[in-house]
Amino acid sequence: MKIVVSPDSYKGSLSATEVARAIVETINQINPTVETVLLPVADGGEGTLEPLIFATKGRFVNATVSDPLGRPIQALYGVLGDEETCVIEMARASGLTLLTEQEKNPLETSTYGTGELIRHALDQGFRKFIIGIGGSATNDGGVGMLRALGMRFKNKVKEIIPDGGGYLGDIEEIDISGLDERLQGSQFILACDVDNPLIGANGATAVFGPQKGVTPDIISHLDANLHVLADKIAEVTGIHVHHTPGAGAAGGLGGAFLAFFPVHLKPGIEVVMEAIHFENQIEGADFIITGEGKTDQQTLSGKAPMGIAKAANKRGIPVILVSGFIEDEDKGELSSYFYKLVSIVDDSVSVDESMENPVHHLKAKTKEIMQAILKKEV
Repeated sequence: MKIVVSPDSYKGSLSATEVARAIVETINQINPTVETVLLPVADGGEGTLEPLIFATKGRFVNATVSDPLGRPIQALYGVLGDEETCVIEMARASGLTLLTEQEKNPLETSTYGTGELIRHALDQGFRKFIIGIGGSATNDGGVGMLRALGMRFKNKVKEIIPDGGGYLGDIEEIDISGLDERLQGSQFILACDVDNPLIGANGATAVFGPQKGVTPDIISHLDANLHVLADKIAEVTGIHVHHTPGAGAAGGLGGAFLAFFPVHLKPGIEVVMEAIHFENQIEGADFIITGEGKTDQQTLSGKAPMGIAKAANKRGIPVILVSGFIEDEDKGELSSYFYKLVSIVDDSVSVDESMENPVHHLKAKTKEIMQAILKKEV
């Protein structure tokens, strides 16, 4: 029997790799003859780096970069096992988790550190990139990243504008002459699961801004600033990113990539599955076990377990979903994709108990699943 164990992280408690290891350990304890394939995944946002490096036997690289407020920090990026492709999570340099609640300030926060990570990788000779853009603390339209890579943004008196989304409205001139020439000889795949435009009611500021500290009184100001940036980009490149799907991702970082980089936008789980050769890994599998912290309507919109289920369904491989919590109202629709649904939180395990000892409860559920499989009750 072959079982592929391919979960996403249980956000707030366990990484994808920790989840996968706990499940595999339990399977091996119950029946050591079962062939297990440890294949943690992610959906392209925060937490994508580790599963990709693990699955491809790659390596981590450390770089000193700027955090969202310009302070020096140590940030990791990855090199896949092919030794050609870099994986960069923008959240490692420009993410919300790097700030305290009091420090959230989209008027000042910048993606400069993300640009520094890309530049560091370019200096190491890499030209193939996978960029995960979830979890940003920024609303600067990617201007900080572009500055780190050589572009200059000037106001009407030819001064360089300060970092942050609060100053984009002062842009009078975009000087692209210093943009790193190596970018055009590179390949970028952007793991992007949102199709929001840059500006407007469904844009970067209105939809994603509040979690980054955007208050109602500055939404219109920041949105207008992004409009100015988009106008200036159009003047320089002829590319209009104002309403382009995906341009609003990561506070407008998506728009910067679309305007100035040779880039392809793909759903995050597709990017991850291609990078780890998922189709080859599941060849001959009898079951696939996947899961995530919380499974609900958002899962059905294309999160990691859905990507796995769709790939497995094409091959007729049953997929067992083991998640921290599964919304009752979504179980009917989920059942059309998953062979079995297992929620750790149930009548016997509370949310608090599952969070206090997640490995214990995950292993207990895995034991029940394996016993049923071996008795051919699943």
